[in-house]
Amino acid sequence: MKVLVLNCGSSSVKYQLFNMEDRFVLAKGQVDRIGMKGAVLSHTRHDDHKVKMAGEIIDHQAAIEYILAILISENHGVIEEREEIDAVGHRVVHGGEKFKDSVLITRDVVDNLQEFIDLAPLHNPHNIKGIRACHQLLADVPMVAVFDTAFHSNMPDYAYLYGLPYILYKRYSIRRYGFHGTSHYYVSRRARDLMEQDMEDLKIITCHLGNGCSITAVDGGASIDTSMGFTPVEGLLMGTRSGDIDPALVLHLLAKEELSVGDMNTLLNKHSGLQGVSGVSNDMREIIDAVEEEGNERARIALDIFTYRLKKYIGAYTATLGGLDALVFTGGIGENSPEVRERSTEGLGHLGIEIDQEKNYETMGVEGDITSEDARVNTYVIPTNEELVIAIDTEKIVKEETELA
Repeated sequence: MKVLVLNCGSSSVKYQLFNMEDRFVLAKGQVDRIGMKGAVLSHTRHDDHKVKMAGEIIDHQAAIEYILAILISENHGVIEEREEIDAVGHRVVHGGEKFKDSVLITRDVVDNLQEFIDLAPLHNPHNIKGIRACHQLLADVPMVAVFDTAFHSNMPDYAYLYGLPYILYKRYSIRRYGFHGTSHYYVSRRARDLMEQDMEDLKIITCHLGNGCSITAVDGGASIDTSMGFTPVEGLLMGTRSGDIDPALVLHLLAKEELSVGDMNTLLNKHSGLQGVSGVSNDMREIIDAVEEEGNERARIALDIFTYRLKKYIGAYTATLGGLDALVFTGGIGENSPEVRERSTEGLGHLGIEIDQEKNYETMGVEGDITSEDARVNTYVIPTNEELVIAIDTEKIVKEETELA
């Protein structure tokens, strides 16, 4: 089975085409600047042949048309015709409380996704655009929705409910949902494989650190708590998101700065985090360079906040789990920043967490065990593979539906 995985953002579509017989990536790429001048498709074939194509890509349907065209292109493609695509897996950010697992996409599913737009206004509308485009372009191809929230959907109520009147939860589904679920799922399973133990016996903390950051406590394979909440703003300091703040600060700033609700949303999501504190960048590499090469004080503060909050969550989740077997770093920062890994685990020997600094600084962008010989807890760097999770779920569901038919 060949599965096309699509991740549709506001102005981009990322894609990978898998041959599921051996889970091999035939081709992958990204369309950027949809609906803007300078729109471009970047395509990489399995043999590392690369090409970029500029064009007038006015919407998501046009973007997916470009993707399908290059996949069957004589010069750049990997298949001869669209009909070789057996299924499409869509990353969908929010499944609300209804979708606790990946699901075959039907008209009713799309209607339900429309209802969740209020919960993920920056993501779900674009995910839905990708689904509708594929309905037009690949009409007879089965599609599956794989949700970022699904892995966290079975958290206990005391972990997902806020200290607000319960009626607001019943009325508006206000609760902790959590995000990056496919990433946390993948790296926790990969840690199990590296440890060669049964998943149900393991207590694991997974740290997904990129421009968006979240940390999850995984007990026996299940997410029991996670740092992102009703929206992806809560939790750790991020590239441009504030992370945890006193909620009354929002009211204070609305009054003092005479901001609209939209202005406040932009402030918390686009102008805060590493960028807002440092005034330098939302890129951790540039933050660290500013600290080490320039002695930039605001960059130092931003780095300290980032690693302190991460350390605080690691400690809290170790307590929540009642012990710890493995700590995992993933995502752009988690995989590539030994400085962040060093700072966020320093002084955690009493919890059994100690990393080997030589291994730590040798491990950049690749899988590695960075555990110190004296540690009781295994610490790993594991590159995430959300697309593979989506492809596997898609294959499984489509095969099940075919057998039932």
